[in-house]
Amino acid sequence: MTSSHKTAAGLRVATDVGGTFTDIVVFDPAAGTLTSAKVDTTPPAFERGVLASMDKAGVDPQALAYFAHGSTVVINALTERKGARTALITTAGFRDVLEIGRGNRPDLFNFRFAKPVPFVPRHLRRELRERLDLQGGVVTPLDLGPLPAMLADFRAEGVEAIAICLLHAYANPAHEIAVRDAVRAAWPGVAVVASHEISGEWREYERTSTTVLSAYVKPVADGYLRRLQDGLATRGSPVAPFIMLSNGGIATVEGARANPVAMVESGPASGVLGGAALAQQLGINRAIVLDIGGTTAKCGLVIDGQPQISTEYHIERSRIHPGYPIQTAVVDIVEIGNGGGSIAWLDEGGKLRVGPRSAGAVPGPAAYGRGGQQLTTTDANLLLGRIDPAHFLGGEQAPDMPAVIGAATVLAEALHTSVPDIARGIVRIANANMVNALKLISTNKGWDTRDFTLIAIGGGGAMHAVALAQELRIPRVIVPRDAGVFSAWGMLMTDLRRDYLQTRLTALDAGAAGAVASARTTLDARARADYTADGLGGEAVDSELFGDLRYAGQEHTVKVRIGFAADGTPDLAGLLEAFHAAHERAYTYRLEAKVELVNFHLVARVRVPRPPMPKRPVTGRAFESAVRERRVVDFDAEGVLESLIVERDRLEPGMAFTGPAVIAEDATTTAVGPGHRVTVDDYGHLHVQLHFAP
Repeated sequence: MTSSHKTAAGLRVATDVGGTFTDIVVFDPAAGTLTSAKVDTTPPAFERGVLASMDKAGVDPQALAYFAHGSTVVINALTERKGARTALITTAGFRDVLEIGRGNRPDLFNFRFAKPVPFVPRHLRRELRERLDLQGGVVTPLDLGPLPAMLADFRAEGVEAIAICLLHAYANPAHEIAVRDAVRAAWPGVAVVASHEISGEWREYERTSTTVLSAYVKPVADGYLRRLQDGLATRGSPVAPFIMLSNGGIATVEGARANPVAMVESGPASGVLGGAALAQQLGINRAIVLDIGGTTAKCGLVIDGQPQISTEYHIERSRIHPGYPIQTAVVDIVEIGNGGGSIAWLDEGGKLRVGPRSAGAVPGPAAYGRGGQQLTTTDANLLLGRIDPAHFLGGEQAPDMPAVIGAATVLAEALHTSVPDIARGIVRIANANMVNALKLISTNKGWDTRDFTLIAIGGGGAMHAVALAQELRIPRVIVPRDAGVFSAWGMLMTDLRRDYLQTRLTALDAGAAGAVASARTTLDARARADYTADGLGGEAVDSELFGDLRYAGQEHTVKVRIGFAADGTPDLAGLLEAFHAAHERAYTYRLEAKVELVNFHLVARVRVPRPPMPKRPVTGRAFESAVRERRVVDFDAEGVLESLIVERDRLEPGMAFTGPAVIAEDATTTAVGPGHRVTVDDYGHLHVQLHFAP
């Protein structure tokens, strides 16, 4: 590795910028300690919050050996429409592909349905005469004659970024390369993204959308990454940051700049990666990771210690909106607008709703005492006694209960009910929304939740996890140490990763072995060359190959790992059986039909040293020493019960107790209803074994 990416002895730090808070985790190999801190997120200058988190955690930048970072800067730029003014250059006849889109409307019977508005208006979408066939053969040679006039128009329109997406460039990028190089030569200051640089898959609409969105966020991402890098360097950091990507890996700053849209789910992905590392550590084969923050709730599956990856990702997709597709490898996550700061409100019909609007960090929930006047999920949990006031905001301030009661009273009067009933209703609605998200990632994909363990992370995960597990009959909940900053910890457990996808239709018959072996060799060589260009050494690359398979005649695919014998021969029989099993699990049937491989998907990793999770010391003190008090807590349908209020920092491995209980710590709170058994393992993780009434 180059000196800028060394991982020698020194502090290993990870920071995660969320919608409400910025988290930091610091591992000191010399002392064997793991510490953490939270500060408010600071939009639009997110790097200020990152540097503030380092100050709060007492990090000496000059002592850094490794710095990983996840951010919401890309997804925020997309959803808030704060990216660059973007133009599109495409093949003649394909100017309107963004407008045409797909016909698979999610809200089929909505006569007022409107297609998504393209990120590039029509007058900034221009065409060049050229044409390739689907094998990449030249049908019409490229004509660059109109390009100078095109660029002059773009300059006059204030364009800041140009997306280039030509037909079948995934099979042969020669025309795109020529256009890209000509644009850069004529206009050195403009951001340029060509489709072949970020996607090797077919489907013209999806490729065009991906290229446009990547160009749209490129100047924003470049500016942010530059400011972050400069801020660390100014403070004397000897290392450049690594950037968390949506695929569950990290990249150099240069790699992230080259494909900024790959950062679209940067923060949420690391939480699932942390859950996967924990599952491996504890020998858990199947887990659902639930990450509830201040603004959103995210969940993802871990199967055999690995997160599930999808390349069919959309932003802003909902039950009534098709969203915008992005062809990039993303940890398969379902995300909803329900977090601790989600606002309770009444719709036009007078029904109580929770989210997706959030109070954020400023003004935040009413309990923050910063002027927030609307009730949130956090406020409701305070009213029910499930959040310990002594640990509110890390114990740094007491909750503003008069403001909470005032906000609750407004809703109670509007609905002609009591304040406790309003609080219960808010939590029920929030839980129902989260149960739906958990079903989307599990039962809707053919998985039985009774076979899983729920890993609860984020500031609000442990607050709701046991109730959600009860609803879904999940037998065990694990709340890891430092659960409130677990996404940041997950970055320390992450390797460098790049994904290479190539569409190459291949009938999966006896003659396919050569094509599969050839694809593996070609993609592996690309990966090693790219890592070498980043100064990371191609010899350190570890790769595995997946295939996107389908029955002949189908439209979409199922992703399956491709195994190889010691001599490099692909195991086609094993691949076929794995595909049949995966298809049956997802769609409940298998066919006696021909199978074809549509996309090759190579995952190339460079391993990064991971800090060990230190075990907790055992002093032999009694469990009662961890109980601060007993007081009444409202567990809704389970009753208003006298409950244990437990200090998590005083819990030791081997301790065990039964709910009702509230386990309080600085960054999160675990609510455990009656009858559920809590044990503490060697690492300080909480294991809640659920008791289900017969």
